[in-house]
Amino acid sequence: MAELILLPIVPLAIVIGIYELIAIHSDMSFRGSHWFGHGLSSIVSIAIALFITMNTEYFIGAAGITYPYLSNPLILRLVVGLVLNIKIHAQSSIARGMSGIAARGLAEHWTHTLIVSALVVVAPYIWPSLAPLVPVWLGGGA
Repeated sequence: MAELILLPIVPLAIVIGIYELIAIHSDMSFRGSHWFGHGLSSIVSIAIALFITMNTEYFIGAAGITYPYLSNPLILRLVVGLVLNIKIHAQSSIARGMSGIAARGLAEHWTHTLIVSALVVVAPYIWPSLAPLVPVWLGGGA
């Protein structure tokens, strides 16, 4: 059975979260701290999704799943990415404008949410290449 991975989630969530903060700030057409609050809550969602995608094999083994599609880690990662994409986009769509009402056009671009979701889905595959660059106390090998 695969082991539970925890430490690499921190640097990956920080890097992807910073991109999300930059993307939401450039996409939102209003002043104030709403974009920052959205970005911080998105980092939590990104960290949870990373925890699931980085540990998919562990959860499949622990649950003893043997169904053909449900036991495929890539399919489960893609489902997590889709849910994360919808969640982040929906959250940015309900952001409030300057007048306190939901305004049309405040939603984050689908391109940015797709990039964030794709980074979360491919994180388990690119982590072995990134690990030597990250300090040991963050789960890396440097």
